[in-house]
Amino acid sequence: MINLRNVEDSWKSLFSKPRRSRSFTRYGRPSEKAPKLTPQQATTILQANEKTYEVTKTGSVIKSIDWNQLASNNPLEDSLAIAQLCDNRSYLLGVFDGHGGPTCARVLAKRLLSYIAASLPSQHVTSLLIEQMTPTTEFRPEIESLYAYEFNQYHASVSHLRDILSNDESQSSTDSTERALITAFDAMDQQLSEEALAFLLGPEMGEILQRVPRWDWKPWWGNVFPSRDKILQLSTLSTAMSGAVASVVHISSNNLVLANTGDCQAVVGYLSEDGSWGAIKLGREHTSENVTEVERLYNEHPRSERDTVLRMDRLLGQLMPLRAFGDFRFKWPRHVLEKWVTPILGESALPPNYKTPPYLSARPEIVKHTLSPRDKFVVIASDGLWDLLSPTQVVRLVGEHMSGRVALGPLTLPPGDVTLEEINNMLQQRREGLSKRPLDTNAATHLIRHALASTETGLDPDRLSELLSLPDDVVRLFRDDITIIVTYFDTDYLLKSLHQTNTE
Repeated sequence: MINLRNVEDSWKSLFSKPRRSRSFTRYGRPSEKAPKLTPQQATTILQANEKTYEVTKTGSVIKSIDWNQLASNNPLEDSLAIAQLCDNRSYLLGVFDGHGGPTCARVLAKRLLSYIAASLPSQHVTSLLIEQMTPTTEFRPEIESLYAYEFNQYHASVSHLRDILSNDESQSSTDSTERALITAFDAMDQQLSEEALAFLLGPEMGEILQRVPRWDWKPWWGNVFPSRDKILQLSTLSTAMSGAVASVVHISSNNLVLANTGDCQAVVGYLSEDGSWGAIKLGREHTSENVTEVERLYNEHPRSERDTVLRMDRLLGQLMPLRAFGDFRFKWPRHVLEKWVTPILGESALPPNYKTPPYLSARPEIVKHTLSPRDKFVVIASDGLWDLLSPTQVVRLVGEHMSGRVALGPLTLPPGDVTLEEINNMLQQRREGLSKRPLDTNAATHLIRHALASTETGLDPDRLSELLSLPDDVVRLFRDDITIIVTYFDTDYLLKSLHQTNTE
């Protein structure tokens, strides 16, 4: 049951504990002692949320997908979503890292991929995802009805965009994908805003909407049902006052397009000619460490605010990511916060030095990458992983995990005649792979284990036990929520795609 206390508690949690701090890199041992976990108990915890999806359809660039999550916050504030589009060959994979509560991230995991699919020119009348590989949160019926209504409104409003992109021969597939991703991100954030304003302001929203951007809004408050509207008000306000960063990857054929808002990351792992693993980091995080992002922020506000827009490496001294969904206390006009939000959530809902909003945007940065046969996988993860491991370390671990996992399977000889030398080479590779045999068959779990337990001398089971047995009120000081998606590419498919490109 949604109530006002839940909204207030979720809101206050934003300030009651460290938020998105960069201080936890290689944390060291916690001082508090807890009952020691056995190796099997630790493995059970690590593997509790792991999943693997094997692609069985022919003609797909994706071979398989591993994913997993490990909570630090209670409840877990990260979410993820994976889906195949109705063209049977394109995929959307997203990681959503929430803050100030889990609501915004859960809503994005439920809704955003459908908005992207509806915006793509390859999607026509239905524009639906035919296969959702990850479960989504089930909200109250009133909320589900609102979300269905809003999606239908969006779907109808972007039909002209799909028609334009489908008929525009000058638009490459990656250009139209980029436009669809940006459109869907912007529209999703705008609908989160307008849904909350509608049930917060009621009929007075008409005046407010003249001062905020619009996206074909159709107000629900015309038909008044007090009990329903109270539920909708509290739910939409909870979503609006929490926030989330997002990394969504669209993969079709040999084209990978990333839309990134905030400080999640995506990294492509490739195999060099000398057999070593290399990492291609796609884009940069939107934090104060990104000089270009800081300059963008400064340029959007008067010079008189240079000392207040960014303080202590945080937006208005409070928020670590400089782009995010939700967080409308950094976006709405000041008088909206003062008149309608602070009476519910208190004076802390209004950030200090709040003069020229909006200060925050969900507009994604787009990064395009053409896959080659040397590209073997892409890792998308929340910053809970990247706080502990570098992109190079992540790619090396997944690459070694690939070799070790192959060694666990039966030895199969290639078709045709095989020489003794070739068989000897295969056996040698198998022996090398067995030396790297992983404890976990799931690559995402493998990464979490190494993020928590690796030391200069190898995996430390005592360290793993301690970090997995910390109480809820302590664990957040040592690590963040971790969400990982590892997507493997089909090398044979990419070789054929490269051959077709070279012969055209």
